[in-house]
Amino acid sequence: MTRMTSLLPLNTFGIEARAAHFTEVTSVDELRRALRRAVPPVLVLGGGSNVLFTQDWPGTVIRNAIRGIEVVRRFKNRVWVRVGSGESWHGFVQWAVGQNLGGAENLSLIPGSVGAAPVQNIGAYGVELKDVFVGLEAVELATGKTRRFSRPACRFGYRDSVFKQTEKGRYCITSVTLSLSTGRHRVHTGYGDIAKTLAEMGVAQPTIADVSTAVIRIRSSKLPDPARIGNCGSFFKNPEVERAVYEKIRLTHPAAPHYDLPDGRVKIPAGWLIEQCGWKGKRVGNTGCHDKQALVLVNHGGATGAEVVALAHAIIGSVENTFGVRLEPEVNIL
Repeated sequence: MTRMTSLLPLNTFGIEARAAHFTEVTSVDELRRALRRAVPPVLVLGGGSNVLFTQDWPGTVIRNAIRGIEVVRRFKNRVWVRVGSGESWHGFVQWAVGQNLGGAENLSLIPGSVGAAPVQNIGAYGVELKDVFVGLEAVELATGKTRRFSRPACRFGYRDSVFKQTEKGRYCITSVTLSLSTGRHRVHTGYGDIAKTLAEMGVAQPTIADVSTAVIRIRSSKLPDPARIGNCGSFFKNPEVERAVYEKIRLTHPAAPHYDLPDGRVKIPAGWLIEQCGWKGKRVGNTGCHDKQALVLVNHGGATGAEVVALAHAIIGSVENTFGVRLEPEVNIL
């Protein structure tokens, strides 16, 4: 276990922070040994794509590098696949598409590790992790004991789970089991620009590979590459509001985009709200909003976590003053 390790290359925002103690684990046994030696507080870090450091970490950072992909059960038209939590999420999706296993293709190019996927209940283009989720295994940080979580036990919500609520910081997810289709795939093309992009590709009867390709094209055209400019993808959740709130917004913005929810509420794209307030492409010091997607806050180089937080608070206040809607960050601010 090393001391005072830079976390700059381990977070996609490119924020300089250091860990007082650092180690990497590649198996559950290594994780348990690391936990026995760890100096608290303990932070488990995966792909570093959903964290914003505002200070050095005073305890132990454990980098999760537990890998492996295995088909564990077969059914008539589906399989269950168990995936090590340290695997790249996009890498896993590409593997699944290559094996002609359907269900995760709309989640292509989402950054981060497989272990982070259930924490956030990641979602994109009409599909969420919970739609293919079976269960997961996790090690309790305080005891080293393994616990299995079923789908109901995870209490998935919109970009939410029990791991962001009552169980926050208590577990390291070690594997995730997903249910994927093996034939007669049901493709989801009705959300966002997927259908339009498929048409531009000349595809009339899309396969799961076609959908994955379309999603990658869309995301690549809108979202910056963290290797070129620091960011963590979508910084804010898309707010879900009462219909009366949306109708009030529509009085002054008749073309306001929205998605009707089953419970009668309305989801409004946070990026649109931010853009209407004039933040898209705006630079503030070393940080700012991306010029192609206002939902993405970026580090132009040398930004501190405090600078990013200050920008986020300014945007939240601006949107709330203009629309009466309060944005919530998706990102874990540490």
